[in-house]
Amino acid sequence: MKIAVIGTGYVGLVTGTCLADMGNTVTGVDKEKSKIDSLNRGEVPIYEVGLPELLKRGLRRNLHFTTDTHEAVMEAEIIFITVGTPMGEEGEADMSYVIDVAEDIAAAINGYKVIVNKSTMPVGSTRLVERVIKEKAGGEEFDVVSNPEFLREGTAVRDFMNPDRIVVGTESQKAAGIMSELYRPLNSPLFITDPASAEMIKYASNAFLATKVSFINAIANICEEVDADVKEVALGMGYDHRIGFEFLRSGPGFGGSCFPKDCQALIEIAKGSGYHFYLLEGVMQVNTEQMELMTEKVGKHLGGLEGSTVAAWGLAFKPNTDDVRDSPALDVIKRLMQGGAKVKAYDPQAMDNARQVLPELEYTENALEAVEDADLLLILTDWDEFKMQNFRRVGELMKSKVILDTRNCLEPLSIRRLGFNYEGVGR
Repeated sequence: MKIAVIGTGYVGLVTGTCLADMGNTVTGVDKEKSKIDSLNRGEVPIYEVGLPELLKRGLRRNLHFTTDTHEAVMEAEIIFITVGTPMGEEGEADMSYVIDVAEDIAAAINGYKVIVNKSTMPVGSTRLVERVIKEKAGGEEFDVVSNPEFLREGTAVRDFMNPDRIVVGTESQKAAGIMSELYRPLNSPLFITDPASAEMIKYASNAFLATKVSFINAIANICEEVDADVKEVALGMGYDHRIGFEFLRSGPGFGGSCFPKDCQALIEIAKGSGYHFYLLEGVMQVNTEQMELMTEKVGKHLGGLEGSTVAAWGLAFKPNTDDVRDSPALDVIKRLMQGGAKVKAYDPQAMDNARQVLPELEYTENALEAVEDADLLLILTDWDEFKMQNFRRVGELMKSKVILDTRNCLEPLSIRRLGFNYEGVGR
């Protein structure tokens, strides 16, 4: 099929390259010419496992990028909208970029098209895009469907090619047939429902996963008080197939581009419907308190933050990505610096992005440079590189052999045998 993907951010780039790899002819569209030029050269602007190879393969065959929305829309049978829907001042999703794209599509539409809302959008967005295009496009025939993405950063290519399910929200049999044919090569469960339910599925899924994270973090805090081990507790819970092991890992809180934004948007959707979502508000509150608690733990170990030196390993919100959006690591580091601590930070992939948010932070070339003369080592992202460090050498470089492992990625007994004062979360 001929496909246009408007928006070459995280979702758009993964979606476009994967659809091209499935044999479709794909045009990626973005207004930023420098970004389009670099993509056409095969340069990937984000760190995502498998994406560079996919992009280069696609460019040799059936994938290209352009700034010309009009031409891309005219040539396409299916148009994916993958622009951002950032959080507004009140927590609601900002739909301005989506509306702009809908107007661009309306100006170029030249026959039947399926227009796909791929970005995470509030309930009612399918109708909104449909209304905008109808007002501007005259009598052209088209269908707008909701097809939410369920991509995890670090495994997005694999998630796209091997999805748990594909959700399509439409009341058009014609559009449902086209979307079914598009995704047929993936041989995955295809769930066709109404647009509002499809939109709600995405928000409900992310909110539930965020709830699991905050729940296990709250359990971890109780475990510390009663001398239980949260890793053992999560293991015992996870064997229950109704619960499962996913997202039962305690830590400094959840972050990234989806959970904080989508949870807050769902709270606002609920308010707009006259419902107070106390449970989800509690999830968000636990998440904020968890980051505050990590800062307090550092202060207790050091007898106060003022004048201390902290080595921070990890800036991305999770491993295998360079994404620092709403990263709990950056939140904790900000709090430490505000408390008077000097922080030296290292991350294998996320330092360039972190510099855009925290230019005043001291960044080091490697993990060992960060721990030189440090009073405490704070592990904030569980990269494999950190687990494989020579901790005997780490101890020699540090001023004081103290480790706060907020990701529980190290084995406490072996670390303590090297003379470290080690603390995890809920252990």
